[in-house]
Amino acid sequence: MPLNAVTALPSFTRPVKATLSVAVFSLMLGLVGCNKAETPEQGADTDAPVETTAPVAGQDAATNSTATANSDQVVTIYSSRNEQLIKPLLDQYTEETGVKIELVTDKTGPLMARLDAEGKNTPADMLLTVDAGNLWQAAEQGLLQPVSSPILEANVPAKYRDPKGLWTGLSLRARTIFYDPSKVDAAQLSTYADLADPKWKGKLCLRSSKAVYNQSLVASMMENLGVEKTEQVIRGWVDNLATDVFSDDTSMLEAIAAGQCEVGVSNSYYYGRLLDEKPNFPVKIFWANQDTTGTHVNISGAGVIANSDNPDGALKLMEWLSSDKAQGLYASSDKEYPVKEGIDESDLLRSWGPFKQDTISVQKFGALQTQSIQLMDKAGYK
Repeated sequence: MPLNAVTALPSFTRPVKATLSVAVFSLMLGLVGCNKAETPEQGADTDAPVETTAPVAGQDAATNSTATANSDQVVTIYSSRNEQLIKPLLDQYTEETGVKIELVTDKTGPLMARLDAEGKNTPADMLLTVDAGNLWQAAEQGLLQPVSSPILEANVPAKYRDPKGLWTGLSLRARTIFYDPSKVDAAQLSTYADLADPKWKGKLCLRSSKAVYNQSLVASMMENLGVEKTEQVIRGWVDNLATDVFSDDTSMLEAIAAGQCEVGVSNSYYYGRLLDEKPNFPVKIFWANQDTTGTHVNISGAGVIANSDNPDGALKLMEWLSSDKAQGLYASSDKEYPVKEGIDESDLLRSWGPFKQDTISVQKFGALQTQSIQLMDKAGYK
């Protein structure tokens, strides 16, 4: 589906909401910089580098103003997802239902600070973001409200949903091992923990520990291996680094291709995007932990905003995003795996072969996030 033109709109609120002070909002954004955790969209492959407020499906400002007045016909999303990736899905929803989408994009931290500052005056109905750790944090801050949906319960396995109904996964992203096939035989690879083996000394590249993706990976290792063993593994990773850690997965993969290192860990969809641009990209994927716990998987997902004016509209959109059609679009356009079982994957995803997934409930990544950050600090992983 071709992308519609996106036109920036002035900031808005629904008629029943009061406009917040710019000074208060600026103060809240300033506080976000103190957060230790890097949101997953930071770096060269940033999903949402700047905040934009845009209508979906090409509505003009006049049409948008009319739609905003009728809150049943507009859903406002605060999103840290890459607009180019998520917009085709939202356009499709508008085309099928007539419900227009207001999309406000930024990094996850600033969006949560904005929601906190706006309080009951927020225009937002849905938070759409990446990583269960971020969704868990939003729920812990009281930014989301519980929902009950037989549709979501049927479409999304329980391990990818909050047990209290505060958020749900909508797509899966696998974080696994990548390697230079000219230097590494796939038979040498096995687990995340094996990357701590001295045989990889000076050959390993990693993204920063401040990336929530790595915090969740380490949280899963703590659950599977225990804290002491996980710390030993992280220390081994640090000892084996070929160079300084990278700010994003794309740069790390490109470092493998350039011969700067031989192995690394990345989310698979970054690899898929690189293959779109460079079909002969000289890096291969390896599914980690196939003989043990399975490859680490995380989610992108959404929750209904606690102070939403249109919670029913937000829930209906979330249910649609879990449908067969939307799940197929996630696989084909976003290079992510469907969260709903039985959905046909894209040709690219099928070309990577099937793999065994870790079965940990993703809500544990949030619960263990602080401990995983502390463990990585202690082990010297920057």
